[in-house]
Amino acid sequence: MASSKEYLNFILEQLSGLEDITHRAMMGEYVLYYRGKVFGGIYDDRFLVKPTKSAIAMMPDAEMELPYEGAKEMILVDDVDNREFLRELVEAMYDDLPTQKKK
Repeated sequence: MASSKEYLNFILEQLSGLEDITHRAMMGEYVLYYRGKVFGGIYDDRFLVKPTKSAIAMMPDAEMELPYEGAKEMILVDDVDNREFLRELVEAMYDDLPTQKKK
């Protein structure tokens, strides 16, 4: 099942307090970037983030889910209605994320 553009737009609106959030469509899903670094995505209308040290610390009881078959597990973000929490989460994750490789 592909993710809906409506769910993507909802998550982007929830993250609108952050500058430089971008996304890229990929095989019916959406990869999310913060200041050029991949931090998560929208998969089957679920908001998943990378299991960084900061994300795990902020959501110690969160479920781990596969974004798609053969991928590494990611953290399911349940509290998508809390804009402040989402902003803090993505900002906290930033320093844990690897720098994008140049192509």
